Amino acid sequence: MDNFETISYTVSAVLYLGLSAILVLQWRGRFDRAMLLLALMLTFLWSAIAAWFAEPAKVVPVVPLEIELFRNAAWLLFLVQALNVRYHGADRATKILQYAAVAIGGLLVLLLVSLLAADFSGTSGSAVPVSEFYDFGFLLLALTGLVLIEQLFKGTRPERRRAVKFLYTAIAGLFAYDLVMYADALFFGGLDETLWNARGLFMAFLVPLIGMSTATNQPRWSHDIYVSHSAVFYFSGLVAGGVYLVALAIGAELIRAYGGNWADVVRVLLLSGGLLLLVVLVSSVRLRSHMRVLVGKHFFNYKYDYREEWLRIIRTLSKGGAGAHLLERAIQSIAQIVDSPGGVLWLQRDQGYCEPAAYWEAPVVSGMREVADSPMLNFLENWQWVISMEEFQNEPDLYQDLILPEWLESYPDAWLVVPLMLDVQLLGFIILVKPPVRRDINWEDRDLLKTAARQAATHIAQLMAAQALIEAREFQAFSKLSAFVMHDLKNLIAQLSLVVSNAARHKNNPAFMEDTIKTVENSVTKMNKLIAQLRSGETQTKPVVEEVNLVNLIHEAIQGRIEKKPVPVFSNKETHIPVQVNQDRMIAVIEHIIENAQDATLPDGRVEIQLKHIHGFAVIDITDTGCGMDDNFIRNRLFRPFDSTKGTGMGIGAYESREYIRDLGGNIEVTSKPGAGTTFSIRVPLLEHYWKATG
Repeated sequence: MDNFETISYTVSAVLYLGLSAILVLQWRGRFDRAMLLLALMLTFLWSAIAAWFAEPAKVVPVVPLEIELFRNAAWLLFLVQALNVRYHGADRATKILQYAAVAIGGLLVLLLVSLLAADFSGTSGSAVPVSEFYDFGFLLLALTGLVLIEQLFKGTRPERRRAVKFLYTAIAGLFAYDLVMYADALFFGGLDETLWNARGLFMAFLVPLIGMSTATNQPRWSHDIYVSHSAVFYFSGLVAGGVYLVALAIGAELIRAYGGNWADVVRVLLLSGGLLLLVVLVSSVRLRSHMRVLVGKHFFNYKYDYREEWLRIIRTLSKGGAGAHLLERAIQSIAQIVDSPGGVLWLQRDQGYCEPAAYWEAPVVSGMREVADSPMLNFLENWQWVISMEEFQNEPDLYQDLILPEWLESYPDAWLVVPLMLDVQLLGFIILVKPPVRRDINWEDRDLLKTAARQAATHIAQLMAAQALIEAREFQAFSKLSAFVMHDLKNLIAQLSLVVSNAARHKNNPAFMEDTIKTVENSVTKMNKLIAQLRSGETQTKPVVEEVNLVNLIHEAIQGRIEKKPVPVFSNKETHIPVQVNQDRMIAVIEHIIENAQDATLPDGRVEIQLKHIHGFAVIDITDTGCGMDDNFIRNRLFRPFDSTKGTGMGIGAYESREYIRDLGGNIEVTSKPGAGTTFSIRVPLLEHYWKATG
């Protein structure tokens, strides 16, 4: 009879192991199937241990009873979770389930502690007499399982019962057999030997029922919760490592028991060598790649966890901020999808060719270019297809009439060519090198590669647009600087032209010659400053920390415009108003506004200048009786650069003057009406000690 018991539980163990293996391949990351798989694995473990520890029924080994507790806990947890889904949102039912779970957990813990205490006490060797306490405890667990099954089946919609009835029938059969066996033991003072021995075969009969219920992906018994690829990968690694360590421990114990005199030495060598091998395997990139391929093929409907993949792609592309090695990060984001160790990014150029723009852990291509209308670039743009070098060599008909360039066929470890599409335009392409572990590329790989490449192309296009904008701004700044320099040169040329025009009449006048020398000297000084300014790339001279008398600057500016009518008139009560400005720049601003006033006023008109200080500012009012301006012109055109009404001017004098005054902390305000003249008010901050002293 003992032999029949061993066979009975061995058959059960083999069938549950096989069903567990099938469910692993059909798991697809679903949480409900993971819980079912846990229950099946523990049932297999319980059957195997019961077959190993075959004992007379009156004295049951402790270990099978302990594992049976875990088996029952797994099945009850599966049922409670399924019930939780059925009554989701019903507060009263949820509370009842919580209380039931706590009660079941308490009973399981109580039984387990009792069994462990009996095990460590050493009573009856490795076995424990089956007492009424254990019979009653296991009877309660079986009864609880049947109640949960009844609630589940009753709460399932009629159209859904067909999908789950075989599974629920099998679980009900498991607990019903336990109920009968432990009730019989409770009433008759011991386990029935026939019921105990036949239990394994009865458990085996339940396997086809569970198999029929899990053969399809349609039924779901719990939440549609999916576990990520990364979690499965690391969990699988931990399980594999745990199995490996258990195997090492079993091998060491067998050597210690049957190894003879050298047993201890061989045991130590086995453990140390096994641990060393485990470290080597864990650190192997090739092994991890094999594991990822295995997980992707057998544990999920899809090879990729798209949420994790997309987050990783975006995180890689945005790492380091905008523009920081973006091209290299684009290669990395695409290569990591298929475990490629590196790649090269090629970009289209305006000159009509495509050339390497960035490398990431890949051999450098020297002096290679691909013309824009080459067969490969036309194929990539028209078909938007990922080119596999292996597939092209084996089945070239799949790629129409594609002709690959010689440099690509000779490129070391070239594997995939991924197009970078920006809408329907080919921005470039990425060449990926072969991964350490050979992997086949299917439609899912190609779709993800093309989608990620489009995202990378968008980032690259933004980078290229930003670079083009920066270049345009640099050219604009240079053009603006040139315009300012030309404007200042025009004023200097006007001064020198005036000297030349008067030289014939006053060349014998010593005072005129002295003024001429000063004018030329001043012009040379200003020209040298303009050259220095042009070399430094600054659009305007930085304010110099220099305290000057604004009254004197106004007089100098008037002297520069005294030859033209109407002659400006300066009426001032103040003799000293200190400001901190660049002397030459401030004179140029005042002189420019006086010049504009003269241009807008008839020779018999008036240009008047007044100076005053108000609330910490020196205010220069330059008023003319000219044609005036309307509000629209003042608001939209007066200070707009390169907008001139003179025909020969450059239109930057007013803009340059206002910007300089604003740099000082002041402003230029304009009051004007058509036909009634104009007043320019230049507000410049006074020196603090002066305006505090004057109130």
